[in-house]
Amino acid sequence: MKPQIRILLYSILFFLYLSATSFLLSLGEILKTDPYITLGFGFAILNLIYAFFALKWTLLLNIICSVAIAAVALFLAVNFANLHLLSKYDPYLVKTAIFTNALLSIIFWEIVYQVKSRKQ
Repeated sequence: MKPQIRILLYSILFFLYLSATSFLLSLGEILKTDPYITLGFGFAILNLIYAFFALKWTLLLNIICSVAIAAVALFLAVNFANLHLLSKYDPYLVKTAIFTNALLSIIFWEIVYQVKSRKQ
């Protein structure tokens, strides 16, 4: 896949992460579930959509990578927000966690893509 296409796809994925977060949080309030579980499943579904449309790998590899990236990125984003490094700019640290989650997911997808393309 050409780098320009990957950058475009990552930009779309970044925008989807940012725009879907508030919807997923409100869905979690309606369903009365833990927000981390709702966000985890929602981001895993976004990752699955990305994997099936953009990468077109095998079914099992798409599912494993999507779920693993969603879980690890959300975990690291929450831990990064808990460091309170940007509390001066974002007092509730919500934006920090959202942006960190989106950026980490894109970085992890690029790492997985590079590893997979070098193995072939």
